[in-house]
Amino acid sequence: MRIVIQRVREACIAIGGEVHSSIGPGMLVLLGIETGDTDQDAAWLVKKIAALRIFDDPDGVMNLGITDVGGEIMLVSQFTLHASTRKGNRPSYIRAAPEAESRPMYERFARMLSDATGRKVATGVFGADMQVSLTNDGPVTVIIDSRLRE
Repeated sequence: MRIVIQRVREACIAIGGEVHSSIGPGMLVLLGIETGDTDQDAAWLVKKIAALRIFDDPDGVMNLGITDVGGEIMLVSQFTLHASTRKGNRPSYIRAAPEAESRPMYERFARMLSDATGRKVATGVFGADMQVSLTNDGPVTVIIDSRLRE
């Protein structure tokens, strides 16, 4: 399981030209689910997200977490995070979990993240063609992979 976290001033998901969900200051989390990912991978990443200190304290040091600043969270499923460009120029997505596996995992992940942070998690629509707009704050972007627990 791989995530890309962006600290944002705002983020919005539109589907078919209509706003589906939006958040103010907080985190946009892009989630890629790989074949074989487990609830243990999800729990480890949720714990990381909930504790990640990427928000400025009064001294301007990134020392505060999402709950410390009262930030909002948006979670977007993104299978392309598992693109392989090893051969040729057309990415292969063979490592991305199929919908039957990834859709329920995405839904569980959203619930787990909400429970861990005590915040409602804004989401997109799984498998939809979404337009995601954001204002990256910093910019601050962090990539975490549950199989590379660094």
